[in-house]
Amino acid sequence: MKFLKELSSKILVYLILCFCLWGILQNARDVLHENVYVWKEDRDRKLPIYCVDTKKKVLALTFDVAWGNEDMEEVLKILKQEKVEATFFFSGEWMENYPDDVKKVAKAGHDIGNHGDHHKYMTKLSKEEQLEEIRGADDKAKALLGTSIELFRPPYGDYDSQVVETAESMGCYVIQWSVDSLDWMEPGVDAVIEKVCGHKDLKSGAIILMHTGTQCTKKALKPMIQKLKGQGYGFVPVSELIYRENYRIDPTGKQIKN
Repeated sequence: MKFLKELSSKILVYLILCFCLWGILQNARDVLHENVYVWKEDRDRKLPIYCVDTKKKVLALTFDVAWGNEDMEEVLKILKQEKVEATFFFSGEWMENYPDDVKKVAKAGHDIGNHGDHHKYMTKLSKEEQLEEIRGADDKAKALLGTSIELFRPPYGDYDSQVVETAESMGCYVIQWSVDSLDWMEPGVDAVIEKVCGHKDLKSGAIILMHTGTQCTKKALKPMIQKLKGQGYGFVPVSELIYRENYRIDPTGKQIKN
């Protein structure tokens, strides 16, 4: 009888412990459910393409063009000498001011990208105003070159889900960058070269951001390209780097083939 009482007491203690443990686990599950964020590609904010997952050791060299044209001839000369095809994102105003340069860039075989009509912060605009900004630059390119533009880069890299959705509704791929040269800050030639060639995100499929209209870009461009070639990289325009179908974009903005 004493044995049965002790056994019953042990069973009761065991059941109480199990009940307490179950309560703790339930509470932990609720806490995790409410506070731990799980990213899902199909429900979260829309992202542009920052880089591309590829086995080819290639980079995309891109230029944002919204200032003067004083260095455009030299930039095109260097790209021709180095046999590099790049991507130029033009603002509509720049195309309006320098139509012959736009034609020269296209004739040289480089990609032409859309950088907004008036170089505005896109997230501060209504959807209709965003459409006007993209459409305005596209119309100017179409008038000069006879074709529409499928690549769009928001001025200042300023975007949100609405900006991406607006651009995509017009048939555009939204392109950011994974390697920023910071040439617009005029840090000097060596600093630009080191910033790009030693960047932590410099890897196959990276998209490099540069600008025209600066003092140091044209000076840094040739030695930078040669150093990247020395590291084993080749160059392709963005239009050849990105995927057009059966892809996803991960939380870092990397475009990945499904």
